[in-house]
Amino acid sequence: MRNTSIWAASALALIAAGGAAWWLWPAHNDMPNRTATEQTGRVLYYQAPSGASEFSAVPKKDAQGRDFVAVRAPGEPAQKPQRQVKYYRNPMGLADTSPTPKKDSMGMDYIPVYTDETDEPGTVKISLDRVQRLGVRTAIAKRRVLNESVLLSGTVTADERRQSVVSLKFKAWIAKLHVAATGEKVRAGQPLFDIHSPFILQQETTLALALGAKEISQELGDVYARTNARSESSAYQRLRLYEVPDSEIARLIHTRQPSGHITWVAQHSGTVLEKAAVEGLHAEEGTVLYRIADLSSIWVIADAPELSLGIARRGASARITLNAWPGKTFEGKVTFVYPEVSMTTRTAKLRIELANQDGLLLPGMFASVDVSAPAGNPVLTVPDSALIDSGARQIVLIARGEGLFEPRAVTAGRRANGLVEVMSGLKEGETVVTSATFLIDAESNLRAALQSFKP
Repeated sequence: MRNTSIWAASALALIAAGGAAWWLWPAHNDMPNRTATEQTGRVLYYQAPSGASEFSAVPKKDAQGRDFVAVRAPGEPAQKPQRQVKYYRNPMGLADTSPTPKKDSMGMDYIPVYTDETDEPGTVKISLDRVQRLGVRTAIAKRRVLNESVLLSGTVTADERRQSVVSLKFKAWIAKLHVAATGEKVRAGQPLFDIHSPFILQQETTLALALGAKEISQELGDVYARTNARSESSAYQRLRLYEVPDSEIARLIHTRQPSGHITWVAQHSGTVLEKAAVEGLHAEEGTVLYRIADLSSIWVIADAPELSLGIARRGASARITLNAWPGKTFEGKVTFVYPEVSMTTRTAKLRIELANQDGLLLPGMFASVDVSAPAGNPVLTVPDSALIDSGARQIVLIARGEGLFEPRAVTAGRRANGLVEVMSGLKEGETVVTSATFLIDAESNLRAALQSFKP
């Protein structure tokens, strides 16, 4: 104490005399850089807590009753508070711990585990500055309506219920074509081609003879009349079964003159998609001469992955765009899901029906199909980046504040528009981590492994 008083008195005397002891007193701006919490060396002097140029060699208070701040000698680092060791773990990761320092069989020191590193079970604590460096972001679990949609590819095809083929049930030669080009539009009853058939000529002759002998057979008696009537009826029915036009049968009955020459007419309206008929062709039974389709209504057949069948189901709305008509959207609905999944592509086919009165949609066009499921009830959702799905487990990280995070097992459901449904394991309003999730999860797994090393 005597030495301190002598030193302080000498310093004050030098200051009063204007001596060279100015270096003993730091400038006002140096005050914040030398605090008692940063230095624990020898006390040089005491300075006013306001930072003013007021010094003292002994502890004192200012006019407001605040203690003067001790300024200590530089170059002596402050001593950090001692961390308390809870136990020591094996350096090789073995399930072996010790309450005191020791070495393993290879001479390696056991690693200390401090009390401030062991958080409550099932949580991980990260310093706030590290949380900021990791770029941790969070979001609140909310109830939302999932507007589920899926983008598919498809092909425009003709409506199968509006297609027909033109073929003959007997042998014939095509004498003349009235519709001679693919793509022509025809209407029901319109002539397509003229044919000549010896087979039809034979059937017409039989009917004409029966009609001519009708009066004579009735005069001869019942047996002749019944036989002729059966012959007439069978000849008439054969012509009907071979689809000879009614106009030709009516002409034969009226004139009783068989010709074997028939003008074949279209039974349905539509567009000629295929034409195999040419003049002079000998057509066999069943030969397809024309394929006609009504394109006023069209189908779009889309391929849906197996995982999206919950969205692309019957009744879902569909928006179709085509490369041929950029900027134009066609609206339709899924009317049928084909009851089979391809074993090679794992996709199922959907059928979407569209009106095509203006004829813009042509079979074979490529289509992009955006299918949206009907809106359902609100469900608990989080951003899909918050979910860690390894296949064996699904977890989210709950942010509990102050750098504390809790891994929580959940059951995930549907996904749509960057959101995922949480079916169980989470409550509405809880905060989940949406970024740096894998880094925090990795540290959580390490902490969980270390918990098993406790003595």
